[in-house]
Amino acid sequence: MKPVVVLLSGGLDSTTTLAIAACEFEVFALTFDYGQKHAVELEAARRVAQAQGVVEHVIARLDPSLLAGSALTSEGVEIPKDRSPAEVGGLIPVTYVPARNTIFLSFALAWAESLGADDIFIGVNAIDYSGYPDCRPEFIEAFERVANLPTKAGVEERRRLAIHTPLIELSKAQIIERGLELGVDFALTVTCYEPGEGGGPCGRCDACLLRAQGFRELGLEDPAVRASR
Repeated sequence: MKPVVVLLSGGLDSTTTLAIAACEFEVFALTFDYGQKHAVELEAARRVAQAQGVVEHVIARLDPSLLAGSALTSEGVEIPKDRSPAEVGGLIPVTYVPARNTIFLSFALAWAESLGADDIFIGVNAIDYSGYPDCRPEFIEAFERVANLPTKAGVEERRRLAIHTPLIELSKAQIIERGLELGVDFALTVTCYEPGEGGGPCGRCDACLLRAQGFRELGLEDPAVRASR
């Protein structure tokens, strides 16, 4: 099987994306520690990588000062709670992290070229993506074009790197369904932006609300919520 780099946060979307990639590729998972308040997702990523049997899992450390100004990284900036679906899908929220996916994909590109991989998977979603501009199809398409310009693999070896976004047009419920079909254990994942001391979800941030809505639409209980009781 060919190698592939999968961006893994430890959340529901990236875990499902990893499971999809694992159907066709040898998975090398890449996670980032960028000073996020919800650092419990790093341990979730470790659990997921181990459960999925990835070839290698790297947690890359970034200087938090380079990604400041977000409610996810800066003290004194409150994480929004109890927002309506219209509000969640509206303006870019304070949980937006400056150029996060651009940075993440750049690291993934470097690793992919060093591995001889032509594919990168990322679990972005354009339907219930909380208003983040770096989750849009046009951004992914633009990055893919750029990725094929500065690399030796693209220029001399005539290999074409592809950015795969298998969840880009799926609702949260559809993502959960796909994950369950592939045997994903969502109890291992962490989605919450502000989990409690035990790592349980707050149930009120945008990420929690979107996740809860997906399970609710399927008539299922979220196993992560059940496990945190």
